[in-house]
Amino acid sequence: MPKSSNDRKKKAVYTPPSSSAKPKVSPRWLAPAMVTFFLLGIAWIGVFYIAGGQVPYMRDLENWNLLIGFSGIIISVMLSTRWH
Repeated sequence: MPKSSNDRKKKAVYTPPSSSAKPKVSPRWLAPAMVTFFLLGIAWIGVFYIAGGQVPYMRDLENWNLLIGFSGIIISVMLSTRWH
């Protein structure tokens, strides 16, 4: 025989956590550092492709220039994960 709807367990009603806990705040330096690393990485790659053969230290680094530029972008993405 099927159970009636009155016999089933009722689901607990969701109650949100108390608002006494303060929300986490990002450090003030985080957003400027994130944007700076991103722009420096993009700029490094752009300068390498546009004038890399004419800039002495870029000419010497050859393919390391991409690693340097992408490192700035990756650091920016890593910092963005800490932003609240």
